[in-house]
Amino acid sequence: MDGIMTSKLFATRQGTILVGVIAAVVAAIALIVYLNNYRNSVNNNAVTSVLVAKSLIQKGTSGAVVGSTEMYTISHVAKSSLQKDALVDPSALAGQVAVTDIYPGQQLTAADFGPATGSLDEQLSPTQRAVVVPLGSPQQVGGQIGAGSHVDVWVSTTGSNGRPVVSDSFQDMYVLGASGDNVTLRATAQQAGQLIYASQNAQMWLVLRPTVATTTKQRPVTGIKAGG
Repeated sequence: MDGIMTSKLFATRQGTILVGVIAAVVAAIALIVYLNNYRNSVNNNAVTSVLVAKSLIQKGTSGAVVGSTEMYTISHVAKSSLQKDALVDPSALAGQVAVTDIYPGQQLTAADFGPATGSLDEQLSPTQRAVVVPLGSPQQVGGQIGAGSHVDVWVSTTGSNGRPVVSDSFQDMYVLGASGDNVTLRATAQQAGQLIYASQNAQMWLVLRPTVATTTKQRPVTGIKAGG
């Protein structure tokens, strides 16, 4: 019976058209399914840039430190491997601070950072220290030095021959803050010790550097004869 009905269906023009329409619809559905699967496959395998930790980023590290010390690298990963809210632009680190430890090879995400509070420790990398040195107004360029200033540190001592010697001991140091007679400098642990020693055993002067980029050169040493 089914064979007879099928034969009659193909025997008429309307039947032939109907079969053609059904075949076209089936083919269109198959094409749509194929294109959707292909599109999903392409999207999942597409490569995108993402920020990835290059070294351990400890909780409390500011985004500014992360960026300035290059604690991250830009990697290219498949979109299917992209973490939720992964950071793809370094500018997203501005004004942020790590709220958890981020390990090497881990993608940086929005959940790993929160608003910075402006505390000093957020402005220090693992190898940096904040040290306070007491200085008078002249030694601070008449109070013109403040947070964000770049300075050279000159130290005046007495040489072995009894003559005063003035040396440019440190160049291009960053000022974290200044209040009254105290100036807070960002330094390495070794520099911090040297600054403390100089503040107790010699005279220190800060020399303000221009805001435009300057070249750090070999530190000069000036000898001055006593009495002239």
